[in-house]
Formats: sequence, C-alpha cells, structure tokens
Amino acid sequence: MDKLRNYEVSFSGLNNGKHEFKFEIEKAFFQLFDTEQEFTNSKIEAAVFLEKHTTFLEFVIKIKGTIDLVCDLTNDDFVHPIENEIKVLVKFGEEYDDSEEDVITIPAKDHAFNIAQLVYESVVLSVPMKKVSPTISDEDLKILNQFSPEIEEQQDEEKEPESDPRWDALRKLKDKN
Repeated sequence: MDKLRNYEVSFSGLNNGKHEFKFEIEKAFFQLFDTEQEFTNSKIEAAVFLEKHTTFLEFVIKIKGTIDLVCDLTNDDFVHPIENEIKVLVKFGEEYDDSEEDVITIPAKDHAFNIAQLVYESVVLSVPMKKVSPTISDEDLKILNQFSPEIEEQQDEEKEPESDPRWDALRKLKDKN
C-alpha cells in the first residue's frame, strides 16, 4: 500500500471552483521520506486550497505549526515556529513532469494529486540553516562569537608576523653592502 496515499487531493469529482483541504503533519509523515533531518516532534497543519478549472488546477499550500529542533550552539532542544506558503499550477499532459519551478504536469488520466512532496519541501525550507535556541542570551552569543573561526582568522591576520632572527641577520648583511 502506498503510504503517501493519505496526502492525495482527489479532484475528479469536484466542481470547478474553490475547495479547501486540511492535513495534520506529524512525526509519522516525515518518516515516509528518506531524510537526514530529524523531526522528532512536529505539530503542523497544512491547509490546501484548490481552485479547479476545466484545463488546469491551482494549488496554494499553507503550512503553519511548530517543530522541535536542536540548537547548533548548545545542543538543547527547542520549539521553532514555522510558516510557509507555496503556489503550484498543475496542468494535464502526457506524463508526469515537474521540471518547471511552479508548474507540474500530471497525466490527463489522473484523478488525484499527491501533495506530500510539496508539503515536505515547504517544511524543510522553513527550517533555518543555523538553528539557535531563543533562550540563548546576547551575552552568551558574544562569548561564543569570540571563539568563532572567522574571528580567530581575522585576529591572526592583524598580528604582525614575528621575524626570524636568521633572516634579520641576512638583511643586515645585505643592507651593509
């Protein structure tokens, strides 16, 4: 059985016009994908708005909720709010094609559209690259920034290079001549 089937929006029996669907996204949803990202505790609602036309479908997928993340600095867990919206145009054609950015082509014989991949990508794109707990104080950040590799490199560049006494002796000989 296809585990992603729960995330299909069936449009074949719908009248032309606007329709709304809601999906609860939790830990089990993320386990359906091969991912390095660990979403241990998530409470996300995906609101899917479909506007059905005769020859194409317009989807607006809004996600809103919270996920548990691990702080990159302190390794503590914290709850991070996420919110994102994506718009996709689904048109009918010969075969499935998602090579265009905001347009997906599905076979004309299909009667449903699976939104699981779009929801997953929307959530992943909402996760910040640098995960910093909101409980870290400005003082703690200043202390941590003092030891960042970038600042250490700058400090090394600012220091005058120590001279080698052997070269100094050779320079003196050269200057005398």
